[in-house]
Amino acid sequence: MQILLRLAKLSDLDDSLEKVSEFPVIVESLKCLCNIVFNSQMAQQLSLELNLAAKLCNLLRKCKDRKFINDIKCFDLRLLFLLSLLHTDIRSQLRYELQGLPLLTQILESAFSIKWTDEYESAIDHNGPPLSPQETDCAIEALKALFNVTVDSWKVHKESDSHQFRVMAAVLRHCLLIVGPSEDKTEELHSNAVNLLSNVPVSCLDVLICPLTHEETSQEATTLDELASDKTAEKETVLKNNTMVYNGMNMEAIHVLLSFMEKRIDKGSSYREGLTPVLSLLTECSRAHRNIRKFLKDQVLPPLRDVTNRPEVGSTVRNKLVRLMTHVDLGVKQIAAEFLFVLCKERVDSLLKYTGYGNAAGLLAARGLLAGGRGDNWYSEDEDTDTEEYKNAKPKEELLKPMGLKPDGTITPLEEALNQYSVIEETSSDTD
Repeated sequence: MQILLRLAKLSDLDDSLEKVSEFPVIVESLKCLCNIVFNSQMAQQLSLELNLAAKLCNLLRKCKDRKFINDIKCFDLRLLFLLSLLHTDIRSQLRYELQGLPLLTQILESAFSIKWTDEYESAIDHNGPPLSPQETDCAIEALKALFNVTVDSWKVHKESDSHQFRVMAAVLRHCLLIVGPSEDKTEELHSNAVNLLSNVPVSCLDVLICPLTHEETSQEATTLDELASDKTAEKETVLKNNTMVYNGMNMEAIHVLLSFMEKRIDKGSSYREGLTPVLSLLTECSRAHRNIRKFLKDQVLPPLRDVTNRPEVGSTVRNKLVRLMTHVDLGVKQIAAEFLFVLCKERVDSLLKYTGYGNAAGLLAARGLLAGGRGDNWYSEDEDTDTEEYKNAKPKEELLKPMGLKPDGTITPLEEALNQYSVIEETSSDTD
């Protein structure tokens, strides 16, 4: 281990990275350390005693602004990921003692060649080249290491923490808007970005959307209300460069997340690992940030015009999500139902309009809302968006009502049955 640490420039000596001829030896030494640490518990314990995490961070700082050493950074980050995966104490050391959050975020900035236009906004070149394979691999390893460092970060305790998480979220927004050398690598990159965004405190996720820049607002735009008369589409704009805009906010990153979610649904397998992280992320974003919720509602639950087919029949995003509401995996169907419920502002009548009673019954039963009502969270009131097709069909829809048993054993609407049991309980309590 000590020999390998010395060859990998991880010894206590102040070794520089000036000799290019030494780079292959450094890379191979880091590879050996990765294999040994992964396979040997004794090596894992020695890593703690030798303070390997601190040595790896020092090597990263030497690499931070250097070009042509992506392989060194990549395997340094992989070893850091393994250590933080295998030892929870190292996660805490990385987060606080070694300042791993800003360090790893800067590694991502370097991999993406980010140029900041504002505190939490970066310049996006939609016509620029894709990331190189080396840059992509380096970014993926940094994302995985950052996930371990931030895995317990549910609350922001200090203003400095909030700033760091906002910077990281802005870097992840940039990550979602660029592509790798291949479609598979792009999906892997975005998948790790989604996982890391799930660790970001929800109050810091507002940086995923941003107001339009002066240049964007000065471009000639084509608004959707010129193409359709739907009231809900009047605030959405598609610019010439295909930027998704809603209510004056740039929604590109949210649109990428939505497309990523739909691709994961279309795969038809590994829903728990591949789909639930992005669904959970979109749900929490929608619950906490009004503009994100309204944009997603516009995309996922547009004004209802098809009132002849069942909600789960079809190829729209709504149809696909409704089908997931009755999936055999409990976790998958719960998060799919929760996402749609939040888009409906946790109003039972609105949810039933888009999903049907049978598909929503599981969620409503778990929430105690089979008889109607709304959830616990507060949402702003919006204008009525019912289409003429839905208004005409609505009187014919009450074919299914929740029913319950009265004390005498006969069936009656659930609300009436519950009221009768309440009266009986009160009477019994008075008698006692």
